[in-house]
Amino acid sequence: MFSSAVGRFRLLALAEAVSWAGLLIGMFFKYVVVENEIGVKIFGPVHGAIFVGYVLVTLMLADRWDRKTLILGLVASIPPFGTVVFERWANRTGRLDEAQTAKD
Repeated sequence: MFSSAVGRFRLLALAEAVSWAGLLIGMFFKYVVVENEIGVKIFGPVHGAIFVGYVLVTLMLADRWDRKTLILGLVASIPPFGTVVFERWANRTGRLDEAQTAKD
């Protein structure tokens, strides 16, 4: 999975969504339930690092994708769980095929 840009992309797309969930849960506990910010202190930096990794690996796939797909991949990192939705769409439409070498 780590040996190709596509494998790293898939892993980081999922990890980015999971870290978003952790951050959202941390914010819920911080602002609604107990006013304790430990969840945000833990998941904030984790999510930030994974977010940067996702953006970098998405940019690594720029030579495989057209501009529209690249922009959609980058924008997908902003809303919670957008990376998983984008990864599934890109996989379904053949944009993550390992054998693909040219732009769509």
